[in-house]
Amino acid sequence: MDGGGKAGSVLGHPHVRIEGRAKVTGAAIYASDLRAGVVAHAALVTSTIACGRITGFDQSTADTVPDLLRIFTHRDFAGAIAAVPHLMAGGYVNSAHRPLASDRVAYAGQIVALVVGRTPEAAARAASLLQVRYEPEPAAGTFDEPGAETVRLADLKPGHEDIAKGDPGLAWATSAVLVDARYETPIQHHNPIELFTTRCAWEGNCLTVHEPTRYVGAVQHGLAAQLGMDPAKIRVVSGLLGGHFGSKFALSQHSALVALAAKRLGCPVSLVPTRRQCFTIANYRPESRHHIRLAADRNGHFTALMHEAEVITSRFDPFAMEGAEVAASLYACPAIRTQERAVRVDRNTPGPMRAPPEVPYLFALESAVDEAAWHLGLDPIELRRRNDTATDPVTGKPFSTRPLMACFDEAAAAFGWERRLHEPGSRRDGSWLVGLGCAASVRPVKIAAATMRIRITADDTAEVATTHHEIGNGITTLLAMGVADQLGVPVERVSVHLGDTALPPAGISGGSSTTTSLMNALVLGCDQLRRQVSHALTEPGRSFEGHDPTSLGFAEGRFMAPDGRRLRLAEAVRLIDPTGIETLAEFVPEGSKPDALRTLRNGHIGLTVGGDTLKWAFGAQFAEVRIHAETGEIRVPRLTGAFAAGRILNPLSARSQLTGGMIWGLGSALLEETVLDGATYRNPDLAEYLVPTAADVDVVEALLVPDPDATVNPLAVKGLGELGIIGVNAAIANAVHHATGRRIRSLPIRIEDMV
Repeated sequence: MDGGGKAGSVLGHPHVRIEGRAKVTGAAIYASDLRAGVVAHAALVTSTIACGRITGFDQSTADTVPDLLRIFTHRDFAGAIAAVPHLMAGGYVNSAHRPLASDRVAYAGQIVALVVGRTPEAAARAASLLQVRYEPEPAAGTFDEPGAETVRLADLKPGHEDIAKGDPGLAWATSAVLVDARYETPIQHHNPIELFTTRCAWEGNCLTVHEPTRYVGAVQHGLAAQLGMDPAKIRVVSGLLGGHFGSKFALSQHSALVALAAKRLGCPVSLVPTRRQCFTIANYRPESRHHIRLAADRNGHFTALMHEAEVITSRFDPFAMEGAEVAASLYACPAIRTQERAVRVDRNTPGPMRAPPEVPYLFALESAVDEAAWHLGLDPIELRRRNDTATDPVTGKPFSTRPLMACFDEAAAAFGWERRLHEPGSRRDGSWLVGLGCAASVRPVKIAAATMRIRITADDTAEVATTHHEIGNGITTLLAMGVADQLGVPVERVSVHLGDTALPPAGISGGSSTTTSLMNALVLGCDQLRRQVSHALTEPGRSFEGHDPTSLGFAEGRFMAPDGRRLRLAEAVRLIDPTGIETLAEFVPEGSKPDALRTLRNGHIGLTVGGDTLKWAFGAQFAEVRIHAETGEIRVPRLTGAFAAGRILNPLSARSQLTGGMIWGLGSALLEETVLDGATYRNPDLAEYLVPTAADVDVVEALLVPDPDATVNPLAVKGLGELGIIGVNAAIANAVHHATGRRIRSLPIRIEDMV
């Protein structure tokens, strides 16, 4: 299927990215490419201990470096940066920890000095020569270590409630089939190719910040709060992003430091941290542990689900990734209990990583479902079919649509699932054991308020402007396609302006909410613009005088009067105002709080999933694995996924996102793991932190399943940026069991697990 686009329309049909040529030819400009006007360059010094205090500095050798300008430490910046809460706790920052605020060290890799030189080389050289003296203290790095503090998530996060429905204990005691298993997922880091750069320049009391971020509004308002400034005096520009996947989350810890350095030196300052530093100055996916108890009767109907989970967080932020509610609502079950806990340790604060809760939580659940199918002697798809549900088993709310089994059926047919034999180890190709596995992919739909300026000119060109961000998902192209579709302007004559707080505000680029939010704002704005033109056409002296504006139709870029007269939109604009006309759209989704626009303009998160129905996107993941019987080498020659995510506006970019997510899911299953030594990361680079490459997967196929859902939002889109990665790790783990009979419950799965 393509996107179901109507004949003559633009939306729903494939379109190449309009910014693609600039990216592949190197013409695209990213934040760290901005060199004009930069006089000074900064480098970071980070702590080598995980907990304790700084007792002193020796900068005598560093001071000899030519072109060194200044070394800033807590002695310079203590008290200069105000405390601001975490973005997810009503604030603006990716971590409430303030480096250079005192002599305390809270985690390994914390910023302990900012070194500024006239060249990047001078700054880096001086940073390497700065000697920092410490008084270390014991540190807890992860689960079960002395000093690690376990807290109920409900005590850490206001509003969180563990789920309790029915009597799972009684159902467990009387059920025929029981799965009682523990699953683990590792630390994983985002590792976007573009680093976490910042460039700050002052002009009088006004600050301009160039920084790759997925929420310029949070950076603007957060810096204003930290520095005691009027937000209107701060402009934040984030051009094209070289990936974020959940990082570049909000206001970074180092942004205020660079701004203060630029202020005190009286010149623009640019910071480009190292790859290794990015492991600790930004967020990551924390390790998690899950205890799943899943019970079923002899007919394969689930009777009880108990899901206990623990996730790591820092000492200083009330942030921990919760996700049991999605797992609890996926299948029909009369008795459900969840318990979620956070374990506070001496590390930097974690954060969202693409499909934040679903990737670890559904790995555990979908692995347990596969185990139950094995015990029951049922096909894993059939077991899911018997427990499919049109309503949320926890709340009783209906799903707006529920095409989960349609996804399984379409993917199974394309994958060749019918050739699968139930018995593990039953298929072999020479020295290779072959296994097939599957898992569900689901994600609640999120949407937010957004504002957008749309302008149309008399020469048949148009402009779209909003603060939202091009993170690589193709929203630039979608916005141009939307204007072309709605106003009849050629796609190539639409200019799109994003990522600048000087533009109308929009929210965070996350939660798969970009398309759902922005495209609905765009359709609203285009409708306002057409109404504005039609009303102007009926004013005295216009060529359509005498017609009721509501009687004017619009199709293929032309206004049409009932008497057959036709007028191109550009011609109409020329009659009204030769300089062009514009409108400001303010989109507020159904179910939003009354202050949604104020929340947006103040730089806070305003995502909503509310309503009387559960609005979810669905998918089904299938994997073929091959495991060498002698060496244990693991290969994944095929991944097939089928996804239902409402109306698909650009099938080309949709498949690109989905297949990219599936490949990343392979990395989650087999490769990605940040290794701890005490409370320190030991592989913070792309040499030892393993990510999938073209050599790791052969065929990746993403199918688009029709999912008409007129209730989800006016444009009927659900968002799919995160859907592609969910469930892949479970599908691969289930395929490993099918190939070998080995049930691996701790990720990543490596050769040592096979031999």
